[in-house]
Amino acid sequence: MHAHIAEAIKKPDLVDLQPGLVCLRFETMKVYSALGAVRHLLETGQVQPGDTLVDSSSGIYAHALALACHRYGMKCHIVGSTTVDRTLRVQLEILGVTLEQVRPSKDLRLDQESRVRRIAEILAENPSYHWMRQYHDSIHYHGYRDVAAAIDREVPDGPLTLVGGVGSGASTGALTTYLREAGRDVTLVGVQPFGSVTFGSAHVADPDMIIAGIGSAIDFRNVRHDLYDRIHWVNFDHARSGAVELLRGTGIFAGLSAGAAHLAARWERRRDPSRTHLFIAADTGHRYVESAFAQHALAQDVDLLKPHEITSLEELAHPWSTGSWPDLCTPQV
Repeated sequence: MHAHIAEAIKKPDLVDLQPGLVCLRFETMKVYSALGAVRHLLETGQVQPGDTLVDSSSGIYAHALALACHRYGMKCHIVGSTTVDRTLRVQLEILGVTLEQVRPSKDLRLDQESRVRRIAEILAENPSYHWMRQYHDSIHYHGYRDVAAAIDREVPDGPLTLVGGVGSGASTGALTTYLREAGRDVTLVGVQPFGSVTFGSAHVADPDMIIAGIGSAIDFRNVRHDLYDRIHWVNFDHARSGAVELLRGTGIFAGLSAGAAHLAARWERRRDPSRTHLFIAADTGHRYVESAFAQHALAQDVDLLKPHEITSLEELAHPWSTGSWPDLCTPQV
């Protein structure tokens, strides 16, 4: 029996979709990260029960931190982006979270920078608050150790390719780190939207970029670039196609980041069928119903889609590009 609902919903499901293709499906992935981080802060005396924790979020982390604070008797203040929808806002309100949403902006950089500026103002006004710094504090790696152990235990021995949206870097980075420490042969494939600075696509805009949480317009220190072997840049239309096919073909209703990771994992499996390919579905698809799933008739046949293989970041192009990150980040002679 679980002591709190957060302990129950944090656990993912490993779903065997096809030979060599596995989905790591979460209801809300960052609960693992938030619970592990808050527990560590309490155990080390950096915070006390009743203290206020503050951070910025596009949605998933806001819910996760709210549940972690509820679990451990903390207060929670979130500076949210406009992607925090009514369903989540109501839940946060009932959970006692103080939520501020920044003004709407189609510019990801302006959205993220305005949230960071607001956090600075809040900390100046309330020096006792603790900033969780989900994008920069490696404490968010801790919670994924149990997930890595479950993967190592349940996924058959042999070479493993892990595919997931990069975002803050904590989930894919931590899982890969812990699996490699356990002796697994792991190739890490990161998924990015166009327009993200994290892996050099800021110069290629995606006007429909609403794949919340997997890209960034500012640098995240939790992204350890040297862990990644390959990167896929996927635009909104292709991510939607991947998400619709995931639901249609497997019954898994997951977000756009899962759709993009699904597409990338299928391609990587074609490239090397000798490996097991596991992709992350970080959350459910509910917040993308109107923006993506309602237009499911526009989804393309994923079996007909293939990426543009690139050898330099200057070659990045819509709708889908991919390349070896060690080669792309090394200056050409």
